[in-house]
Amino acid sequence: MTSDAVLSPSFSDFINHDFLKRLIFIATPIILQSILFSSKGLIDILMLSQLSEVDIAAMGIAAKALFVITILLTGIATGGGILSAQYWGAKQHLGVKRSTVLSLCSTVLFAFVFALIFYFYPHVVMQVATSSQDVIQRGSDYLTTVGFSLIFSAIVVSYTASLRAIEEPKVSTFFSACGILANIFLNWVLIFGQFGLPALGIKGAALATLLSSLFEVVLLITYLHVKKHLLIINRTDFSVITSLHDIKKFFALSLPTTFNFLLWSVGIFSYHAIMGLTGVEGLTALSVMTPIESLSLSFLVGIANTSAVIIGNDLGAKNYQKAYYQAIALVIIAIIVTCFISIVLFINLSYILGLFPALSPETELLSHTFITILALGIVLRSLPTTMVVGVLRAGGDVKFCLYQDVLTQWAFGIPLAFIAAYFFNLPPQWVYLFFFAETLFKWFACIYRFKSKKWMNNLT
Repeated sequence: MTSDAVLSPSFSDFINHDFLKRLIFIATPIILQSILFSSKGLIDILMLSQLSEVDIAAMGIAAKALFVITILLTGIATGGGILSAQYWGAKQHLGVKRSTVLSLCSTVLFAFVFALIFYFYPHVVMQVATSSQDVIQRGSDYLTTVGFSLIFSAIVVSYTASLRAIEEPKVSTFFSACGILANIFLNWVLIFGQFGLPALGIKGAALATLLSSLFEVVLLITYLHVKKHLLIINRTDFSVITSLHDIKKFFALSLPTTFNFLLWSVGIFSYHAIMGLTGVEGLTALSVMTPIESLSLSFLVGIANTSAVIIGNDLGAKNYQKAYYQAIALVIIAIIVTCFISIVLFINLSYILGLFPALSPETELLSHTFITILALGIVLRSLPTTMVVGVLRAGGDVKFCLYQDVLTQWAFGIPLAFIAAYFFNLPPQWVYLFFFAETLFKWFACIYRFKSKKWMNNLT
């Protein structure tokens, strides 16, 4: 591709009714799925909040550890999704299927390894973030069971990435909704002991997550076979794992993306551990904040993932001018949407905290401050998230995304938060404010990279 390929006549030539219609068509189910995924953690926290603050803190740490591995699996699947989006744009359907197979094999293998780690060494994982023995024990009870749900999550994220790439995100969204409903029902039954069953508390939340994840996978696979879908995987399709060419292309994208996602998610867990230095009160408030934050960012994540599909399809079809200007439009839309969500979050602050009756007055006040900070933070994340998760990665610019995330998070964000908590003993709200420091650096790096146009690559 030459630099002349991105010189376009007019912004309005590509930002029209068809673009907006396509955006809504793809983004709506992705946003709904993001909301459903986020609500899963929120539901667990809400139900456990009826018990005690120790359960909330334990659940928060354990769920964050689970989140780290889920993000790792998503990173692997994203590599397959990037290839699938461009293969779909180039009308190479066999390439879509082969990418999906490689994604499935890789994610399931990694998930199995970490499921064993969570089963045999849960205390080690919990001790990273807290020294409270009560919190460690209850969190370990959760991890030993819920770890095996990662295997089913691996299957879901792989199919989700491919379904989004071929512009069928509503399929995975529907079955995610089924999984969420099953999780709510099973949480109610197993946490509180309904229908004559024993009340299992946090162990019940773990078992509910495991069973609902299995239920979601069974429904999804059954649907694909009934519909005779393109993504049905047969025994002969696994021959792709012997193709050195396909494997190299897959891992050329997946390894940097996976490493990127892994370091980023470990960084998120590190923030949780840093908050643990401020005491159980700070951990509890952060545990309350985590699902609220995920839910608030659902619209942004949905737009970012939609950007990866739209831009990936355009680059695969070699529509470089179209990809460039539509990327600008998607970033603007993301900023506007996050500003709106921020206002809604701030207005409903008191109502949200009213959902957590077990919080002490001190923890509730601290959570109030955290949500106020979050309202600003999600706006700051709008441009970097859309660029890194969507636009830049759609063109295979995975190494830049990796370098940027590692540098901003591990060289600025985490050190600043650690210094604030460990050396200056600042209160939790100030430590939480430093969690967003890295985002300021990402704005400059993302804008510079986008304007260079070096991310605009055809991968097919």
